[in-house]
Amino acid sequence: MIIWSSNDKEVAEKIVFMYTLNSMLNNLWEEVILVIWGPSDRLISEDVELQNHLKKLKNAGVKLEACIDCTEMYGVSKKLEDMGVEVKGMGAPLTEYLKNRKTVITF
Repeated sequence: MIIWSSNDKEVAEKIVFMYTLNSMLNNLWEEVILVIWGPSDRLISEDVELQNHLKKLKNAGVKLEACIDCTEMYGVSKKLEDMGVEVKGMGAPLTEYLKNRKTVITF
């Protein structure tokens, strides 16, 4: 699980998307989930270039999720859903990952 919360476009392009895509393409993990959480919700909803990167991740098989509370705060739930992002509560899934000692990376 990779949690992307930064609203910094350079962090998204140079770290988050690059690492996430390469993790999937090179089978570094059994499953790769990118969680868009907080300020990154608004950034991805407004930036077409980043949306194109997100499409590449989805096409490569990365599971895309976003925190519904945050997407609703920013008014972007529908927009993210239209991009193929599963918008849902994230507190419980994140807690389960942590309890089960699964890997969680944050940016």
